[in-house]
Amino acid sequence: MTTLTTQTHRFALPARILHWLMAVLILAMLFIGAGMVSTVSRRYPELLAWHRPIGIAILILALIRVGVRLSHRPPPLPGDIPPAQAAAAKASHIVLYALMIAMPLIGWAMQSAGGYPVVIWKGFELFPIVPHDIVVYGLLRRLHGLLAYAFFLLILGHLGAALVHAWIRRDGVFESMTGSRRP
Repeated sequence: MTTLTTQTHRFALPARILHWLMAVLILAMLFIGAGMVSTVSRRYPELLAWHRPIGIAILILALIRVGVRLSHRPPPLPGDIPPAQAAAAKASHIVLYALMIAMPLIGWAMQSAGGYPVVIWKGFELFPIVPHDIVVYGLLRRLHGLLAYAFFLLILGHLGAALVHAWIRRDGVFESMTGSRRP
């Protein structure tokens, strides 16, 4: 049975912890990924060695986060938010969750299709989730890159909306995720 949190003015503590932990990991991944794409140096293997386990950590945390979201009702948006804006907020959160899960799975599948092991740490690697196929590898690599750009744009929109709530509207939405109280 699902239990709903009684706190309606802010997100549950597990949701807030997961949000900020994942924000740091996802931003690190975006920078690491950009570094991997833009480099032709010997640093690529080092970056990839970080990218793979962080991606799997994000996948695991995202699945936990979905469970927390389903078991703890988020606080409502302010009543004066226009319906279209409220719908966009809900849709963007669904897409954020989808990408937090899809990106690591696509990366794992891409590595599997390329015949590359996903090494989590020395001596521990994940099993391949798709058969070795260089054509599939190429398609998944392109998809992973395109979704990374979309994810980055969505994150910028999310950050922009958070700052509007914090600095312009001052309506408590930002504080609901930081856990702070409005003055």
